[in-house]
Order: sequence, then structure tokens, then C-alpha cells
Amino acid sequence: MKNHLLLYLLFFVPLLLFGQTLEPNTPLVYPKLREADIMWQRRIWRVIDLREKMNQYLYYPFEETNGRISLFGIIRYGVENDLLTTYDPMYDDFSMRLNKQAAISIGTDTVTYEDNYPDPPYDTYTVTRIEHLDNSSVKKYLVKEDWIFDKARSVIEVRIIGICPVREVRNPDGSLRGEQMMYWIYFPELRSLLCQYPIYNRFNLAQPISYDDAFIKRMFSSYIYKEDNVFDRKISDYLAGLDAYLEGESIKEKMRLFESDLWEP
Repeated sequence: MKNHLLLYLLFFVPLLLFGQTLEPNTPLVYPKLREADIMWQRRIWRVIDLREKMNQYLYYPFEETNGRISLFGIIRYGVENDLLTTYDPMYDDFSMRLNKQAAISIGTDTVTYEDNYPDPPYDTYTVTRIEHLDNSSVKKYLVKEDWIFDKARSVIEVRIIGICPVREVRNPDGSLRGEQMMYWIYFPELRSLLCQYPIYNRFNLAQPISYDDAFIKRMFSSYIYKEDNVFDRKISDYLAGLDAYLEGESIKEKMRLFESDLWEP
């Protein structure tokens, strides 16, 4: 009798009160943020390098395994099935849309080479092969985000605005030629897909965490390559090497001190 009563309370009472039961795998709704309550704001651009150990759950597996898939596998699925809108990588303000066919053809190359017939007289013939984008070639992400102080709730929070996969481009001999920004994705649009897929939780397999949860909890390592400035320039435009990295760390420290100083007497 007690079990039946518990089932009634869990499933039918929410239905009566709200008109529907809570749906699983939906993005966590951000708290409402009024423009008048934004007392302070900074815009930051970051690089998430998937070669770092903390970020490897974003990189593996390349193919869906036990319900898990890499972050780029999710993005690629969304783009190919018209669930996500792609934007030109040169315009991170999402003002210039990128054609779907142009987006999915990135990384697709036509390779032509000479080969010989296996039988005499071993004449040469031309072989043309189409190579498609390999998920493993995407080893970095650019992230655009806003840091905001909400005076109504007295909290500093971060809202990710966009994310851009960056792939490695290699020469025919396998040597690294450079990197290519693929396209920007509006992050709030991506969240409905991210919450559908779990990440590998190396601390507790009994506690599944979705990609959306991981981004909200900031479970990734990154470094800053740009902050909003009057010249609209990246750190690499005026510093290089270790100095550029230290400049990014200095920007992090300034934001940390701003939050700390809010509560100083």
C-alpha cells in the first residue's frame, strides 16, 4: 500500500500541479538575468586543448561506444542532420551563416596518386580517392564566453556563447601543416544535444554526467587567448610564447581578484 502511495506522489501529483511530468535529458535552465542587473561584464575567448589529460573525455571515443561519443561526434551529427546552424569561422558574432554543404565538406580531400598494375608489364595508372574528415583530427576548441556579475543575486557567473572546433591539417607525408578553424556553433543551440550524451566520469561510474553538466561545472582545462579590448586584438598579436601564456593567466587573476574584492570590507 505504501509503495502505491509513493508512486502516486512521484508521478501523478506533478502531473496535476504542472500539467506535465518533468522530461529527462533537458538542458538546465539558466537563472533569469535582467540587463538592468548586470553590474559588470567581461568577454573572454579561450582555447580548450584536447591533448591535456583533463580534457580527454571531450576527445574520445571517436565512434559511439556504450552510449558515449566525442564532443565533435555530437557536433558533426547535429550539423549533418540540420540540428545545428554553422557560422563562418572568421565572424564569431554569428552574423555570417555557413552553408551546410560547405560545413560538412571541411576536411574532405580528393587525393590523386600514381600506382602500378600488379601484373606485367606493370603499367602505371592514376588513382583518385576521396578522404573524409577524421574525427580524431579535431584536437582543439575555441570558446567564447561572458563573465557577468548579477547584482540581484550577488553572484558572478559565466555564460558560454559559442564554440568552434579546430582541426589539424596535415601534408601528404603526415607532417603537420597547420590548424583550421572549422565553424562557430551557437552554444545555447548546442546544449539540447549535449544533455543527451554522457561523458566518462573517471571518478564515479555510478554518477552519469552529461556534456552539458560538464560545461556548466567547468570540468575542463583551458587558457585565454583574447579578451575584449578597444583594438579587438588577440594576445598573440602583441605577445608570443611564454609571455602570451602569462598574459592569459594575468587576465584570469584580474577576474578572480574582482570577485574577491566584492566581499572585502
